[in-house]
Amino acid sequence: MDAISAEQHLIRDEATLNTLYGEVSAGAIAKEIDYIHPHYRAMIEASPFLVLATCGPEGLDTSPRGDPPGFVRVVDEKTLLIPDRRGNNRVDSLRNIIRDPRVALLFLIPGVGETLRVNGTAVISTDPVLIERFPFHGTLPRTVIVVTAERVYFQCPKALVRSDLWNPDKRVDRKSVPSAGTIMAGITDGKLGGEAYDRAYPERLRTTIY
Repeated sequence: MDAISAEQHLIRDEATLNTLYGEVSAGAIAKEIDYIHPHYRAMIEASPFLVLATCGPEGLDTSPRGDPPGFVRVVDEKTLLIPDRRGNNRVDSLRNIIRDPRVALLFLIPGVGETLRVNGTAVISTDPVLIERFPFHGTLPRTVIVVTAERVYFQCPKALVRSDLWNPDKRVDRKSVPSAGTIMAGITDGKLGGEAYDRAYPERLRTTIY
């Protein structure tokens, strides 16, 4: 058995974990509240991108969501509205919410090191009044995810500083990683994807993004 999976190196209980990492800092506890403070609202309204985490019988799921800043609407101190824009119709997140309403959101703001986390519950609404609040490029979302916030706190910038995520000089050349067509072709033994898939993708994205 190698060192990675050796039993004596695995942490199996919270007491051992707490001994290893020590006490939680006072600030890490104080910044967590059960409502959307005006400062946290400002972060949400400045964010064009979030990651939505859900869970269901098959396991966990994370899904990226993005639109111009302010696309997530803060209704009040406890309520957020997220438009469900056009996607690939897998609806993994929505399916999970129906079966288990617990959700977690991670908001990112370009150029800002701190991120914002919102944990709570969600429902899916087709209320026309809510849907009509999210017109964009002549289209409306099919549904709106209504989130009730239970735990809200900002995350310190250490991860983004270490990763240098917002440094424009660190942007990766798209050609250095496999294209969508290459990935599809490799996974399906050439039945799908390939160069034709990549050539058609920009136009397909333009016509299906909203």
